[in-house]
Amino acid sequence: MRSELKIKIGAQFASRTIEMLESSAYGVLSLSARRILDRLEIELAHHGGKDNGKLPVTYDQFQEFGIDRQAIGPALRELQALGFIEITEPGRPGSAERRTPNLFRITYRPSKGMKTYGSNEWRRIQTAEQAKLTAKGAREATAENPKFQSGKTPRLSGGNPHPKPSIHSGETHTTGNGGETPTTLDISGRRNRDVA
Repeated sequence: MRSELKIKIGAQFASRTIEMLESSAYGVLSLSARRILDRLEIELAHHGGKDNGKLPVTYDQFQEFGIDRQAIGPALRELQALGFIEITEPGRPGSAERRTPNLFRITYRPSKGMKTYGSNEWRRIQTAEQAKLTAKGAREATAENPKFQSGKTPRLSGGNPHPKPSIHSGETHTTGNGGETPTTLDISGRRNRDVA
């Protein structure tokens, strides 16, 4: 007679496949990135396992979960670049009534309208070296240097089209033995070569 072991889990849980846990992409995740994934899975559970792709989590909620505020942005870029999450709708900063949080999708969990369990973009990272470079580049990306950010090609301009003008103190500079003072501008903008 064969006995079957039946285990009853009395609470919600979040599962991750062994394939994903053993992947190169998962292996290079920073602690902050792993905590963000945990917090997003908690949010998905709070939505009854639904609304993946519309999960609102604020920076304050990530911080309350134990993630340093300065680590949130780099960890989010890292998770996106490695294919674990997608920001489906970027949030908007502003005053309390106008501010909106980012909306997230966990790529290895089902979403409405998907025929498969998840899109699992993390599978495109094939080697440990590729994973390391992708994660490092994403964490280091900034608004000034967006390379690797969200896996998108950066849009770089030919420099700042609105450079700040130089401000001169109006001090005169000593010249050699020539005895001449350098040309200066008075407040009206006219040239002045008067010798004091």
